[in-house]
Amino acid sequence: MKVTKTDIKNRIKLPRVKKHAIKLSENVIKKTQNANRFFLAVGEFNLFFWLTAKAAFSRHFEFKEFLRQCFLVGNKTLPLITITGLVIGLVLTIQSRPILADFGATSLLPGMIALSIVREMGPVVTALICAGKIGSGMGAELGSMRVSEQIDAMEVSSINPIRFLVVPRVLAATLMIPILVLYADALGILGSWAGANIKGDVTFVLFFTQAFSALGFMDLIPAVIKTFFFGAAIGFVGCYKGYTAGRGTESVGKAANQSVVLASLFVIVIDLIAVQITDML
Repeated sequence: MKVTKTDIKNRIKLPRVKKHAIKLSENVIKKTQNANRFFLAVGEFNLFFWLTAKAAFSRHFEFKEFLRQCFLVGNKTLPLITITGLVIGLVLTIQSRPILADFGATSLLPGMIALSIVREMGPVVTALICAGKIGSGMGAELGSMRVSEQIDAMEVSSINPIRFLVVPRVLAATLMIPILVLYADALGILGSWAGANIKGDVTFVLFFTQAFSALGFMDLIPAVIKTFFFGAAIGFVGCYKGYTAGRGTESVGKAANQSVVLASLFVIVIDLIAVQITDML
């Protein structure tokens, strides 16, 4: 039986080059669009940072709004920070005491708890709580103002909304979060003293003397400095997400949610960088 050329062509299935080319072009277009969105978001973020920094050093500073935001930031988070600080010290003491007792080193407990709270636990936990409380509040507040077109009305009225809305909130978070961290550190050590007296008997003066004798200059100063960056990141991210929110009502919830996530990520990254810099000193 003879095999003709037409039979060979029918048996051999040639690849569909046109469909593969269309799929490849669609994938390239999608990836290009995603890259464009990413670089556009980075550009908007940098532009917003530049406008905020420029407005912060302008002559017309909204001092009354700054004081009001400082009060709101401190008043909103003070009860939560109080409970968190006490619980951190209490839990660390209860968990660490049995381990130190096995080695006969319970006398090192106050210094160890004080170092862990001041250097890492106090700043990071307090900043994460503030990111959830303050960052989401700023994002939702400015997002609702964007949806209700209040920010647009300020722009039409020749009022700089970044100078009036963003700068006081960012500076208030930058100033108040370090104060809240120091407050949480003090309550954490106080909670540690209470935890040490559950199964022991340590006087207040002796416990705090041992705790503060273990702390040095290079333990407190880097921990305080990085809290200013925590506050600036939380305030800036919350204001940025709220200021750039969409027009729909759903954008308010998205702005608050994204503020918490991004601010928490910034806190962790800043803490990692601060730890590396402190280790090199």
